[in-house]
Amino acid sequence: MIRTMLRMRARQGCEPAVRSAWRTVAGRIGGLPGNLRHELLLDALDPRGFVVVTEWADEAALRAYRDGPLAARLAELVRPLTEPAGPADYPVLREDGTDDLAVYVDVELTVPAPRLAEFHRGYPEVRARMAGIPGYRREQLLREPGSDVHHIFAEWNSAAEFLRWIADPAHASAQAGPIAPFLLDIRRRLFHVVPDEGGRRQPTTGREADVHRETDVLVVGAGPAGLTAAVELARRGIDCRVIDKLATPAGQADKAIGVHCRTMEIWEEQGVVREAMDAGIWLTGNMVFVNGVETHRMSWELPGLPYAHLGLPQYETERILTARLATLGVRPQRGAELVDFTQDDDGVTATVTTADGGTETVRAKYLVGCDGAHSRVRELLGLTFTGGLGRFPQLFMLGDVDVDWDMPDGHLLRFLHETDGRMDGMLVCVPLRGERRYRIATLAPPRFFAQTGGQDAPPGFSAELGAPTLADVQAALDHLAPPGTRASNLRWSSVFRISHGIVDRYRDGRVFVVGDAAHLHPPAGGQGMNTGIQDAWNLAWKLGLAVRGLAAPGLLDSYETERRPEGEEIVGRAVRMAFTDELDREDLKRQFLQEMSMLLSYAGSPLVGETVSDPDALRDAPRPGDRAPDVDGLLRRGVGHPLRLRDLTRGTRHTLLLYADESADEAALRAIAELGADVRRQTAEEVDAYLLLSPDAAEPRLLAPPALRDADGRFRAVYAVTGTGLYLIRPDGHVGFRSQPVDPDALRKHLHLVFGGAR
Repeated sequence: MIRTMLRMRARQGCEPAVRSAWRTVAGRIGGLPGNLRHELLLDALDPRGFVVVTEWADEAALRAYRDGPLAARLAELVRPLTEPAGPADYPVLREDGTDDLAVYVDVELTVPAPRLAEFHRGYPEVRARMAGIPGYRREQLLREPGSDVHHIFAEWNSAAEFLRWIADPAHASAQAGPIAPFLLDIRRRLFHVVPDEGGRRQPTTGREADVHRETDVLVVGAGPAGLTAAVELARRGIDCRVIDKLATPAGQADKAIGVHCRTMEIWEEQGVVREAMDAGIWLTGNMVFVNGVETHRMSWELPGLPYAHLGLPQYETERILTARLATLGVRPQRGAELVDFTQDDDGVTATVTTADGGTETVRAKYLVGCDGAHSRVRELLGLTFTGGLGRFPQLFMLGDVDVDWDMPDGHLLRFLHETDGRMDGMLVCVPLRGERRYRIATLAPPRFFAQTGGQDAPPGFSAELGAPTLADVQAALDHLAPPGTRASNLRWSSVFRISHGIVDRYRDGRVFVVGDAAHLHPPAGGQGMNTGIQDAWNLAWKLGLAVRGLAAPGLLDSYETERRPEGEEIVGRAVRMAFTDELDREDLKRQFLQEMSMLLSYAGSPLVGETVSDPDALRDAPRPGDRAPDVDGLLRRGVGHPLRLRDLTRGTRHTLLLYADESADEAALRAIAELGADVRRQTAEEVDAYLLLSPDAAEPRLLAPPALRDADGRFRAVYAVTGTGLYLIRPDGHVGFRSQPVDPDALRKHLHLVFGGAR
């Protein structure tokens, strides 16, 4: 018996058409001489993934099919519906064989629908456990359409290694434990690779290790920035691939902890804010002590904030974003490292080494480097740090400990020591989830610096210098914390060196750098992680338009134009604050809002604009480039509760907010409706339009755009609109354009800056 398996991935929205194409030829395939099986299986973890399985009595029957009209017809039907394919994922397989080369195992099992969620919770854990088994390569989970039958299709180096693992009775609990109840009644088949006509074995490449792949965007790095970029691309139906050289994600809080208010708004948009709040703790304020004396205390629970400041270790952030990305059909390929790339006018060709030691070539339209402080993308582009890479002379240590003291819960605590006005000691303690648990940062003991021979230690974490002890942590507390403070339960510790700088450019052709690949600065308040997330948030919607051919020529240039000034400001501020008790005690609230990115504006961007007849009237309203504030109290016919402005702007497109009060006559309202329809045509329906009416305006009899009433006048108050006006909100939540009164021609000219001539 001979088996073939052809893997396909449907283009966004083409999944039903792929199934229909298969049904067109499936019955006729079943009537061919020697056909034993023909089936379209579904990828159980990727809603766009399909595998065509055929089985034949012998190689002659297979050859007759492949050389005949049905195989050609199937290829013709699915080609426009599926993504470009590289070499076949699976070779031709034979059920009988005695060789000791690569084998494939098909485990057929039943997962009852009521227990499907249980199985899907346990399966990723099993897959992760299997990664460490000698001889195991990879596997794919498939499902028979309309059935409870699943297939675990796995590749092993050899039959001997697979059979050795199966023979060990401990394997059921050690690796398969989380799904063991589903493995009590299974059917197992073992397949060997069929040699080609010259007697050579066909290459065996798994789903995650093709010799060549094509994708729209290759994202290098599966940290918060890379995952954010991938989520945003996948939400827009853009095919993306994420690689990360780490075989497994980090599992300890050795990186950023603070999640800024603006990042929480982004997570609400991405659908993960609830998971983040459930896993984190609120950071409710901060206190600063100098030489044991409290110099100030501030509450961070300010009225008007959409979210407070969340404490969440970076490994939890990565877990949550990875899970969200999986719901969109994308999973980071771990243990895969970028070696090199070249680019041309049409795309980027990257060379990647994989976890099994192989090498593959990836062709992408764009490449996004989110690979951190030691970025390979930055290195290959030859980017340099403006003014050079700065490096603090001090060595620092981090630790995760329990601290017994009398301090308010939820407060970030900074203890400084000064001698003759010069800072010579610092201790920062950030609350973590758990009773009395903190992440502490302080100067490393002198012996660590002595180990470097007086030379600079490498930037980042320095494992070669060893780990600080609980006694080292206690010594720092004795010196700087309140008397009687005791540390216990040291979970981990590390020594690190701080570097700071910003690269000379964020873009080189079709390649971009994001997050720590673009800027390095002291880890004050999680600035690096949050800034990287917002870099990706800014870039991804623009890349999405570019991939689809809807972007104006200069749109991608605006990523650097908008984000590099923010990077410069944050690097400079973080360096200045590193060894001071506070920058500006006169306006702590504004400083906090600035730290939380709530005051971030792209007002200087050429991608934003306005036409306003009375600038003074809009002096206190959101300017072009500013974050668009949320308001509530909007009423929509048929909806039994008030809506928020975020309910309208949420999504992957621009939002055009058209406003009219009681002074707008019927002709003006008709013109507004026509403008909304024209804008949608001009932008290939990439703009959603809504009409907001003042409390006393008459509701027009319009089919479009949808009308909502600003019942309490909150939108009018915040956005300072009267008569007629409009605000165009970008997908990243910033004001792209505004006009008062409505200026259709100016709006169309602005949209041309974003979408070019798209229609």
